[in-house]
Amino acid sequence: MKQVIDWFEIPAADFDRAATFYENVFAVNLRREKMTIGDGSSLTLGIFPCECPGTSGAVCKGGPLTPGGDGTLIYLAAEPDVAPVLARVAANGGRVVLDKTLVSEAIGYIGIFLDTEGNRVGVHAAC
Repeated sequence: MKQVIDWFEIPAADFDRAATFYENVFAVNLRREKMTIGDGSSLTLGIFPCECPGTSGAVCKGGPLTPGGDGTLIYLAAEPDVAPVLARVAANGGRVVLDKTLVSEAIGYIGIFLDTEGNRVGVHAAC
C-alpha cells in the first residue's frame, strides 16, 4: 500500500455547523458537494483540501453514519504545531479533551477534541 488511509468521513447532524467548525479550526475552505447513494438518498459532503496524491476526506451528512465519540479515532494533520489548532476549538463550539501531548520524539505531538457534532477527532504534528 502506498498509504494506509485513503479517505475518511466525519458524520454531521448539522452539516453547516460542522463544516463551519472545521473550516474555522483548521483555517481551510471545504469544497461542498452532494451525491446520490445506492438507496437514492443524498449525501452532503464538505471535502477537505489536499495535495494529490494524498489522503483526504469530508464532513458529511446523510448515509449510514451517525455522529458520536465512541467509534474510530482519526488524526488530522495540524502541521507545524497542534497547539494553534486546539486553541481554536472552543471558540468554534468544540471542546478539547486532550491538550498537546508528546507521543515520542519520533512520532511527535497529538491532541484530541470533540467537534460540534460530538465526534472525537485527533490532531497530529511532528513538533
